[in-house]
Amino acid sequence: MINAVLVFNNSGQPRLTKFYTQLDTAVQQKLISEIFALVSERPSSACNFLPLPPMLAASQPRSAPGSSTHHNDLPSLITYRHYATLYFILISTSTESPLALLDLIQVFVEGLDRLFENVCELDLIFNFETLHAVLGEMIVGGVVIETQLDTIVRGVREQGRVVKRSDSAKGGGLGVGILGWGAGGLR
Repeated sequence: MINAVLVFNNSGQPRLTKFYTQLDTAVQQKLISEIFALVSERPSSACNFLPLPPMLAASQPRSAPGSSTHHNDLPSLITYRHYATLYFILISTSTESPLALLDLIQVFVEGLDRLFENVCELDLIFNFETLHAVLGEMIVGGVVIETQLDTIVRGVREQGRVVKRSDSAKGGGLGVGILGWGAGGLR
């Protein structure tokens, strides 16, 4: 299960915070800052998987003896990917495949790139409805329901949630996308 999806810029400002597990707001805020600090300090050559900080594990409700809740249901893994100016982060249980989560992040970013035609950070700020619509097409209640890029993009377009930038807004440095397609592929 996916417990949270977070998107930060390089300065640590959250651009998306979506929690699928109920947490107190104070715990969420502390977790957000702790995760950004962990991820942003890692070298680019480091692995994209981290164990979850102990703070969150301590905040999870304990299951009663004899209950059907297994230890595998608790959040335990951070999977992230850094594109140009943004960090895309997933918090998940140990039952999720880290490689599948990296692929999910890739599909999420490519979906945004298709919808915004060279997505950049400002697209995420000013069109957060589209950002949430893409995420809603992919994940419901912490469960991945769709990974087919064409189906996701079509679903968001059918909702009418896509706002395209004017041609004048694409110039002036705003069109430098997070995927870096103009530079010959992914960075």
